[in-house]
Amino acid sequence: MKTGLALAALLAFSAAPAASEVQAAASVDANAAGVRIAPELYGQFAEQLGEGITNGIWVGEDSPIPNIRGYRADVVEALKALHVPVLRWPGGCYADTYHWRDGIGPRAKRPVTLNHWWGNNEENNAFGTHEYFDFAELIGARTFLSVNVGTATAGEAKDWVEYVTSPSRSTLAGLRRANGRDKPWKIDYAGIGNESWGCGGNLSAEQYAPLLRTYGTFVRQDHGPKIVAVGPSGDDYAWTEEIMKSHDKFDFLSLHYYTLPTGDWARKGAATGFSEAEWLATFAQTRRIDEMIARHSTIMDKADPGRKVALAVDEWGTWYDSAPGSTALRQENTLRDALVAATNFHIFQRHAERVRMANIAQIVNVLQAVLLTDGARMVRTPTFYAFLMYRPFQGGSALPVQVESPRLSAGATAVPALDVTAARGQDGSILLGLVNVDPDDSAAVDLSIAGVRGRRISGQLLTAPAMDSRNVFGAAEEVRPVPFGGARWSAGKLRVSMPAKSVVVLTLK
Repeated sequence: MKTGLALAALLAFSAAPAASEVQAAASVDANAAGVRIAPELYGQFAEQLGEGITNGIWVGEDSPIPNIRGYRADVVEALKALHVPVLRWPGGCYADTYHWRDGIGPRAKRPVTLNHWWGNNEENNAFGTHEYFDFAELIGARTFLSVNVGTATAGEAKDWVEYVTSPSRSTLAGLRRANGRDKPWKIDYAGIGNESWGCGGNLSAEQYAPLLRTYGTFVRQDHGPKIVAVGPSGDDYAWTEEIMKSHDKFDFLSLHYYTLPTGDWARKGAATGFSEAEWLATFAQTRRIDEMIARHSTIMDKADPGRKVALAVDEWGTWYDSAPGSTALRQENTLRDALVAATNFHIFQRHAERVRMANIAQIVNVLQAVLLTDGARMVRTPTFYAFLMYRPFQGGSALPVQVESPRLSAGATAVPALDVTAARGQDGSILLGLVNVDPDDSAAVDLSIAGVRGRRISGQLLTAPAMDSRNVFGAAEEVRPVPFGGARWSAGKLRVSMPAKSVVVLTLK
């Protein structure tokens, strides 16, 4: 189907009878006070890896690619549209081999270092502390530094914080000024290491805990950043038990979980050309994080019943087998990825009282990127549009939702065909997000919304002809939001008719 015809078909969807239709229902309590959705839940992550930063974000002032002080102008413009709330940097595994002094001063004099974790690639350190903080300012994002615990010292971490944040006349503050920045920056969040159970040192929780307390002491300083402790990988609940014994020493506990269609790191699955069985298996795998968050939260509640410590899912997203000839961890991004992103947004918002930050991996050209670049060209991926559609949820209040949906077989497990999230926007509007993961059948959803009826409805729809439809360089976008007219009030309920494999976001004013 040609793109223009597909778009016309989507716009006319509500008028066409469905050949086969999933029946689902949901109830929303719009009278509830709700739980604030931290904007940081829609955060991003950038690592010095492949073309994630070099050529993806940074091209240098002398590049023929249009740029703003060395940052790609097209990337800056696109990211501003997302209202990126927080950007994590420099890693990832790279963080625990990164020494911040390598990335300051005149770029021509910066040392060339090897990227130990990603192919021993040579790094010229052109993108360092100044470039990161300037970029965060440029796109309006809060800052999240991952501190080197694996190969550096607490003193080095302390000096980095002083260099960045001190308004004093200290030697380090003076060095920052000599390198071109008079006014100090703010570090909003600081991660004490990264994956210390793996690439960050292969430590046990008992070994990491005293490092967390030591480094955190020197990094926090006066009015310093909120401290993010290395938390578990997936379902390692014992790690959480141990680290929460020091819960008074940090503000966030991280959680890393990647969606692998097969669940097997040796054979993760393909980014394109997959079957319906692989499509459904992907959603079964991504939904596992719901139980993980619930169980980690229960453990956290025992030590921290007041929920002062938040959970930060600071690495999440899809991870597929690399395509032949692809650069480091670069993968295609399809309609499936957009639905995976929306599914995760719903899960995080259901746990908004504890989950107060999340950072998708990664922002440009790596894994589930929101943007892909190729020389001077750039495309917005389906995942970009998922973030754009859910942007109004940032800072809103998550409302209780109950969903009744048939389940679809995904191997030994089954997944609900429909998922729904709801929030009260900062402007008082009611926001609804609906995901239909059925690859074949449309869905009819009856929504009972206590305290709301007859409000004006506006909406957007994201879908495409194929499960692996994607946006490619040099062609019209195949996956992008279009106006949605398939929602209406009837007998006091909101009735929504949506296509197969689609995301719908509604605003009720």
